[in-house]
Amino acid sequence: MINPTDNVKIARMPDFDQLLIWSALLLLSLGLVMVYSASIAIAEAQFGADRSYHYLARHLVYLAIGGMIGLFVFRVPLYIWQKSAFYLFLLGIIMLMLVLIPGIGREINGSQRWISLYFVNLQPSEFMKFFMIIYTADYVVRKAADLNGFFKGFLPILIIIGIVGFLLLRQPDFGAAAVITALVIAILFLGGVSIKIFSVLLGLMVAGGYTLIKFSGYRLDRIVGFMDPWADPLGKGYQLSHALIAFGRGEWLGVGLGGSVEKLFYLPEAHTDFLLAVLAEELGFVGVTAVILLFATLVVRALAIGRQAAKLECYFAALVAQGIGLWIGMQALINIGVNMGVLPTKGLTLPLMSFGGSSITAICCALAVLLRIDWENRQRLQGKNT
Repeated sequence: MINPTDNVKIARMPDFDQLLIWSALLLLSLGLVMVYSASIAIAEAQFGADRSYHYLARHLVYLAIGGMIGLFVFRVPLYIWQKSAFYLFLLGIIMLMLVLIPGIGREINGSQRWISLYFVNLQPSEFMKFFMIIYTADYVVRKAADLNGFFKGFLPILIIIGIVGFLLLRQPDFGAAAVITALVIAILFLGGVSIKIFSVLLGLMVAGGYTLIKFSGYRLDRIVGFMDPWADPLGKGYQLSHALIAFGRGEWLGVGLGGSVEKLFYLPEAHTDFLLAVLAEELGFVGVTAVILLFATLVVRALAIGRQAAKLECYFAALVAQGIGLWIGMQALINIGVNMGVLPTKGLTLPLMSFGGSSITAICCALAVLLRIDWENRQRLQGKNT
């Protein structure tokens, strides 16, 4: 036992996971630079040469809003998030319904995914990903004893997935529906659901995805274009062929920051869905590898924070942390795969990097909750060690 009068210094652990913070900050910073680089041409065409910074300015505002909301979110204890899980889910459902109402929901490029707030467009599906992580983690903890029962465990969550999926597909937003479904199934698996129920849910997800692609013309066209983009480079394979050209031009070290040719009206959505292709062209293999390593670091730290929370018997916090890590990792993997031509073209942004207010804000909220979990873990460990 240490006597308080003894001249002994007790080592204090850091308050936050430094690797998590720095990987997130570096991704946000690199994203800011690349959004400006990728959007200069389109901003000049839309708003004039003196407004080339238009998308940069808006992205800075989104980062500021996300940061401020994140600071508020960090101050909310985890038990309040758990108590609010159902209400957050309900809020998400209401927003997904509002976006389908003419006059409230805004249609862009054939999809009605946004609620117009005049000065900014809100995309409910981005926040629904976060809300579903919170809700599913709470569901697993509450239903731990009945999780493997059909009526008390399996059926309710299947209905929940069905409702959310239906509303998202009405927009349509197949990518968000797939990500949310995969997240729910993953959290259930991490929470201890039986292999039988996990396999059934996974099978239903695969069967549902196959059916939606099979009987939807534009989705089938994307698959066809993905299989051989050079067969129709000006049609079905247009986006992917230009993304691959960008990767090819980048080689090892890239053509230099700002030197991309593909962003000059060749590559659609250069500052959003295909930001990585512009980065690959300008910063090359080294730049893409750095991005992948930063995402890998962030995901690994999120899973480690969740594992530490589980050891401290904070199971809700553990599932939320791991769910956030899986969300960021899964969406980054899909976006990177699409840009590289490994996966079919899908409208999912690159987390923390792509232009988009809803995506940036939702991810900042999720990271704030993740940091809160890490902070609470460290406070408990510090309490045990004193």
